[in-house]
Amino acid sequence: MSIRTILFDLDGTLIDTNELIIASFRHTLDQFSDRTYSREEILSFIGPPLRDSLQRVDPDKVEEMVKVYREHNHAHHAHYVKAYEGVVETIQYLKAKGYQLGIVTTKMRQSVHMGLELTGLDGLFDVIIALDDVVHAKPDPEPIEKAMDALHANAYETMMVGDNTHDIEAGQRAGVKTVGVAWTVKGRNVLDELNPDYMLEQMSQIIDVIEG
Repeated sequence: MSIRTILFDLDGTLIDTNELIIASFRHTLDQFSDRTYSREEILSFIGPPLRDSLQRVDPDKVEEMVKVYREHNHAHHAHYVKAYEGVVETIQYLKAKGYQLGIVTTKMRQSVHMGLELTGLDGLFDVIIALDDVVHAKPDPEPIEKAMDALHANAYETMMVGDNTHDIEAGQRAGVKTVGVAWTVKGRNVLDELNPDYMLEQMSQIIDVIEG
């Protein structure tokens, strides 16, 4: 295996935003829904684009809900968000070794930069493909293909790392190696069912996967 390009999902993969996302969904749902959603139900909203998830709640009030969600999310961002253990050091190592690094996410670009700056990851990635850069989000392969095009990378030398089924499915459809992370909030079994090429117990293990 000769990997030169590594694409990462952001939330739940590099940075821990899970409780922020859950809190923002709960805040929004409390205002727009006539019932209480369980934590398990809210977890099912994580991964797809925000509008797609909120569409399931009330298709007639999606834009209002998006506004409320984002206001809450941005206001509480600094309180919740942090990088997972070993992530910053691993990304710095890969950058120093000359690997091409990219972010492929269903977040909007403004929120991506907020997370990268807060966690010390800003400036370490060669390309960022956010939700506002594509027509079709993951699990469609378009975001991964767009990242590879920007980096002049081929599928056989590229891998996609993520915590959600959308990441693995998009990677498989794009023809790249796929890597799941065992710390996914949905439980690693959800990813194991998709048979990713590799599963990481901690981010530093990606070095052994690539170089070992």
